[in-house]
Amino acid sequence: MGRRSRGRRLQQQQRPEDAEDGAEGGGKRGEAGWEGGYPEIVKENKLFEHYYQELKIVPEGEWGQFMDALREPLPATLRITGYKSHAKEILHCLKNKYFKELEDLEVDGQKVEVPQPLSWYPEELAWHTNLSRKILRKSPQLEKFHQFLVSETESGNISRQEAVSMIPPLLLNVRPHHKILDMCAAPGSKTTQLIEMLHADMNVPFPEGFVIANDVDNKRCYLLVHQAKRLSSPCIMVVNHDASSIPRLQIDVDGRKEILFYDRILCDVPCSGDGTMRKNIDVWKKWTTLNSLQLHGLQLRIATRGAEQLAEGGRMVYSTCSLNPIEDEAVIASLLEKSEGALELANVSNELPGLKWMPGITQWKVMTKDGQWFTDWDAVPHSRHTQIRPTMFPPKDPEKLQAMHLERCLRILPHHQNTGGFFVAVLVKKSSMPWNKRQPKLQGKSAETRESTQLSPADPTEAKPTDPSKLESPSFTGTGDTEIAHATEDLENNGSKKDGVCGPPPSKKMKLFGFKEDPFVFIPEDDPLFPPIEKFYALDPSFPRMNLLTRTTEGKKRQLYMVSKELRNVLLNNSEKMKVINTGIKVWCRNNSGEEFDCAFRLAQEGIYTLYPFINSRIITVSMEDVKILLTQENPFFRKLSSETYSQAKDLAKGSIVLKYEPDSANPDALQCPIVLCGWRGKASIRTFVPKNERLHYLRMMGLEVLGEKKKEGVILTNESAASTGQPDNEVTEGQRAGEPNSPDAEEANSPDVTAGCDPAGVHPPR
Repeated sequence: MGRRSRGRRLQQQQRPEDAEDGAEGGGKRGEAGWEGGYPEIVKENKLFEHYYQELKIVPEGEWGQFMDALREPLPATLRITGYKSHAKEILHCLKNKYFKELEDLEVDGQKVEVPQPLSWYPEELAWHTNLSRKILRKSPQLEKFHQFLVSETESGNISRQEAVSMIPPLLLNVRPHHKILDMCAAPGSKTTQLIEMLHADMNVPFPEGFVIANDVDNKRCYLLVHQAKRLSSPCIMVVNHDASSIPRLQIDVDGRKEILFYDRILCDVPCSGDGTMRKNIDVWKKWTTLNSLQLHGLQLRIATRGAEQLAEGGRMVYSTCSLNPIEDEAVIASLLEKSEGALELANVSNELPGLKWMPGITQWKVMTKDGQWFTDWDAVPHSRHTQIRPTMFPPKDPEKLQAMHLERCLRILPHHQNTGGFFVAVLVKKSSMPWNKRQPKLQGKSAETRESTQLSPADPTEAKPTDPSKLESPSFTGTGDTEIAHATEDLENNGSKKDGVCGPPPSKKMKLFGFKEDPFVFIPEDDPLFPPIEKFYALDPSFPRMNLLTRTTEGKKRQLYMVSKELRNVLLNNSEKMKVINTGIKVWCRNNSGEEFDCAFRLAQEGIYTLYPFINSRIITVSMEDVKILLTQENPFFRKLSSETYSQAKDLAKGSIVLKYEPDSANPDALQCPIVLCGWRGKASIRTFVPKNERLHYLRMMGLEVLGEKKKEGVILTNESAASTGQPDNEVTEGQRAGEPNSPDAEEANSPDVTAGCDPAGVHPPR
């Protein structure tokens, strides 16, 4: 088995960081951890205690507290996600309704702690509580709160994510124009944090930056897609590569091919996971130093590959959910040593006020799985050289060691703030890596507009045999990236590649096991499909039609997706070397009976917040009362809506519409965030095309409590509707008889997938 195959196997198997990400991560094992563990597993491991006591990572006098904390179940934590204005409304709802209901509540004799904000997380958007999953699920008193958490998690407004797992994205200090690489991204909670940071300004539909989220495991990539899809961003691409040899990408800059360097890189590597013992209970019996010894090389290769692809002035965060210095300081020290000053550790001690952490250590030893210690490489017998490597030891030169400032690393200990264990190091790139050749400067925006993150100079490709982009190209000796880029461009131009078609990589050397993906095909400028759409919705001339794509090269185009222009650039220039799993958000869906209307494509809720700024026609402004009716009844007649809404709708032709709610600042009790919904103007009624969980989300934000659902009538019962009428209004089915066969996909429209206007499971877009 070769080094790359062995590395890929290790990445796929050693994934305890799943447990960091709460509900998304770990299946039954993870759930057991939330409940306090398996009774048959004794939370003792003498070798573990001996190892960490010898390394002195815990302050003197705190060992007992450290071990007691590890034996306690981990508190449940949640993070409020999404656009800032929506996040503030969810926070308001949580604090003023659900958290208040938990005050003075006892469950099974245990007093329920009211959730508290994490002191170091900005704007009170992250909270923790002593409630375990078992109590949340099985207690009748907590049923409403549990339903709220489940529904809001499914719609992407809340992420059940471990507290320490939220730290790395915060320390990346992301800005909306940053190009970001997440090297080991699945299951995706940190990735969603990065996407949120790109969309800090809700009024900008296409931030200049993007996130490329990678994972070595093909199946886990689909979990990653599911997580990212909940945020409906056109700026995320999911790819499937071995992180230690992730290919060097190219972009087109003013007609020239240039190497893509990232402003920010998250390097959250596979690890032994002994910081997750509070959740992954079986780590207690399985823990051995062998895991760390086996993973150290892979972790160093991934971190090195990340450093190579980082732009000068850029920032890379290296993190593990392990407390072991072999996986932590040893990797950082080795990377700093071979960078010869190109990298340095940033001092981030003041960036997260309120977070308690221990500084990185500067001296450590290596222990074998049978308890034998080695203090330096010279003492390791030859028979151990395959298991123990020189990079695992601290540098011998005291001056060199001091210049590294390893104390700037952050180690989070469980007993300090009732969290899991974690390690974080923030690296800044000062110059190109020493094995790189002279770097050409990028001709881009001025340094003032791009700050210190300007992608220049470009970092030339090193001649590493594990780089897939090298395996696909002829060997170039002593050339920089610019020459390689031009040579690759010539090779591609001589091929038979169709314009605008980005398929999976053909090279056998790049093949990873998994599903064969449909191609990404950009809509040509002269495609007759687009003018009717443009006319029907009166699209603004600034609409970036070149960014529209579909997932089929033949037959009718059923779904239209959209990416940012920067991701379009990446897609078009790297289809031969990159395995793309998913990118783009759905903005239009074809109606089966579309020919009856002026436009064959209806709007999709998934992409409406991106598309809305460009639409100038078929917009109906609705009141909060209208929104309540539209979201609780399937096909309300015009006369049920306000006169203002009716006057806007009566002259519109049948077809897809936009329903827009604007908050009234003069009425602070009303919902204070804008809402944009996709709808359908029928013969005498209006219906919304919104997924169920999104409907429930908006109703909760408006102060309505969802009591149930009458599936036959398509009515959602709320506390208001139950109070006002004893029976649900049966006019819905009457409305369908009265002319709704003309609504889109008459039969299909009643299925959950089409009503929702989104893909089943949000994972694999159909053709």
